[in-house]
Amino acid sequence: MRSPEQPVLRDIVLIGGGHSHVGVLRRFAMKPVPGVRLTVICRDTHTPYSGMLPGYVAGHYDYDDVHIDLRRLAEFAGARFFRDEALGIDRSSQQVLCRNRPPVPYDLLSINIGSAPGLRDVPGADQYAVPVKPIHDFNNRWQALLERCEHHQGPLSIAVVGAGAGGVELILAMQYRLRQVFKSLDKDPRQLRFHLFDADSTLVPTHNARVRARLESVVRDRGIRLHLGDPVVKVSANQIHTAGGSSLAVNETLWVTRAGAPDWLKTTGLALDEDGFIRTRDTLQTETDDRIFAAGDIAHVSEHPREKAGVFAVRQGPPLADNLRRVALGQTPRPFHPQRHWLALISTGDRYAIASRGALGFGGRWVWRWKDWIDRRFMARFNDLPAMAESAQQPDTSAALNDEDAAQAISALAMRCGGCGAKVGSTVLSRALARIQPVERDDILVGLHSPDDAAVLAVPDGKAVVQTIDFFRAFIDDPYVFGRIAANHSLGDIFAMGAEAQSATAIAMVPAGIESKVEDLVFQMMKGAVDVLNSAGCALVGGHTGEGLELGLGFAVNGLVDPDAILRKDGLRPGNVLILTKPLGTGTLFAAYPRLKARGRWIDGALAQMQVSNQRAAQCLKEFGATACTDVTGFGLLGHLVEMTRPSGVDAALDLPSLPLLEGAEETLKDGILSSLQPANVRLRRAIRNQAEKAEDPRYPILFDPQTAGGLLAGVPADQAEECLAALKERGYGQVAIIGKILEAGDELAPIRLV
Repeated sequence: MRSPEQPVLRDIVLIGGGHSHVGVLRRFAMKPVPGVRLTVICRDTHTPYSGMLPGYVAGHYDYDDVHIDLRRLAEFAGARFFRDEALGIDRSSQQVLCRNRPPVPYDLLSINIGSAPGLRDVPGADQYAVPVKPIHDFNNRWQALLERCEHHQGPLSIAVVGAGAGGVELILAMQYRLRQVFKSLDKDPRQLRFHLFDADSTLVPTHNARVRARLESVVRDRGIRLHLGDPVVKVSANQIHTAGGSSLAVNETLWVTRAGAPDWLKTTGLALDEDGFIRTRDTLQTETDDRIFAAGDIAHVSEHPREKAGVFAVRQGPPLADNLRRVALGQTPRPFHPQRHWLALISTGDRYAIASRGALGFGGRWVWRWKDWIDRRFMARFNDLPAMAESAQQPDTSAALNDEDAAQAISALAMRCGGCGAKVGSTVLSRALARIQPVERDDILVGLHSPDDAAVLAVPDGKAVVQTIDFFRAFIDDPYVFGRIAANHSLGDIFAMGAEAQSATAIAMVPAGIESKVEDLVFQMMKGAVDVLNSAGCALVGGHTGEGLELGLGFAVNGLVDPDAILRKDGLRPGNVLILTKPLGTGTLFAAYPRLKARGRWIDGALAQMQVSNQRAAQCLKEFGATACTDVTGFGLLGHLVEMTRPSGVDAALDLPSLPLLEGAEETLKDGILSSLQPANVRLRRAIRNQAEKAEDPRYPILFDPQTAGGLLAGVPADQAEECLAALKERGYGQVAIIGKILEAGDELAPIRLV
């Protein structure tokens, strides 16, 4: 996580990762505003480019060709990326309400969440039809349909509802791709049946007559049956019903009709049009609230109404970025004037396209090549990211601040005396912690519920106390997720020893800044941590928060354990099987992330695993007779295995091909991207008996990769191993694996042999 060069003075929050917002991110990346922080809230890490979706369906592009890596772009722009879904806006407190995290405060807000086909007006459509948007859900169904084709026997009938340009492109692309699939499977492509429905009697009614005629000719020549002027009134299982009384048996129904807006916008108090879209002025500020902007499909620009088309969202990106910048600096926003005519390039699935602009219309394979060149050049702007040079001079942002904010900002920039451990102010801390509710336990006699100089804990009869401590700086810009991972990591040692977590004392380091920003940062981070501690039954009993250059968090954790049932590192026995409960690779992935060398979905996968608790795994391992256990963290797999073999007096055979890896870890290791801790861990290579033989194996470096909130490494009796493996998978550890076995100690000094 990068620390800002000066305190955050203004928060611009972007809801959604649409075409306009990717333009905003790139614009701010090229020209950042000191003191202004961007935060992106988006459910999907990879945002699709609608212009290339038909080519993806037709099989001309792969997934990464048509998706912008939003997490990576945000990192490039110095923006925070919160992977979540916005569900509302509290305008009185200036907060975005999210599905899975605390509210996110904003000073300025922009909404670019696109639209979705309206299914609710047609009975059964919600249940039986597949909307093309959101594209993530459509893609899952499309991939399932491709797989189903391999086993389908007999005719396959597919209907698309919506005969605008989007519907026509989609049905032609699907037909082209499925015909290729059928041919590859030695099936007769004539078994494919395609139907296109629309209430309008005209194909692509928003385009000129020449374009309509060309597209209708293509559709009919390709054998697609048109059902125009007869609206669909009901969708049932494998059947479509129209107003004219006809019904048609279909295997799949795709919905590409007139788009609608999400219902939560109705609760915001913002002015909406008759379809629920946000009404904005030509500055892209909402008519209701100057602090809130909207762009793309979700916006209805009252002075310049246009149809819902990706070209307008793309064109709104630069003026939206400029006006967000101007308002953040206290300047007057400028009006945006969209073009009156625009170029649409409509593909027909078979590397042929038709161009439409105003009264013009023409087509050909060269038009598709032209479109392909335009689309790839557009995507390269967001996926082929250059290294950014340091700005020599930063603009002054003080003009954007009121007097109180300016005074706080100057204070935050001044040299801090560091008195009393550079503690964060008590009012800031107390307000942040007042919104957090740690779990209560009967054996916590004095804690946050009754604050004093120190916590007082009771130790039940027959129990021993387990103590551990961990601390590390933030490696991601999402304080809530970082708090969850920090707590999870700190609990790992407790669970690895077979103990239950009793209490935790926090130590936090927070960059200096104005009070409101520091308060929210502390709250977000501690809310994430306490959510994890509470789920483990661990009470937060106190802590210390000080100012520092970087955000950091750690915990001293107490646990309780039966002295006769402690899981130790020195309990490995010959004949044990080694089980690892989580995949490896966090070190290399988070070394690659700030270098823009890791895909967003790889980081998503790593963060998800880092938030998986080891509590259930430890319980399961004990149930199946584990004799030794540790959690895999900073020393890497090899370092922690050596810590187990030496005191146990055994050797181990480690199976490199069986090691579970996080998605992307193999690629980043292949590129030579290693954690800064890796060189220190590599010194333990002398513990490998056949190191010279295996050093060139592509998986060899993962042995030294330091892990954050890693899994448990345990020795389990061989006759229990398979059952234990199955039980761990049932409890949510999907990548758990048997990675080796324990042997009698040999004559050689090196205890580990790689196989």
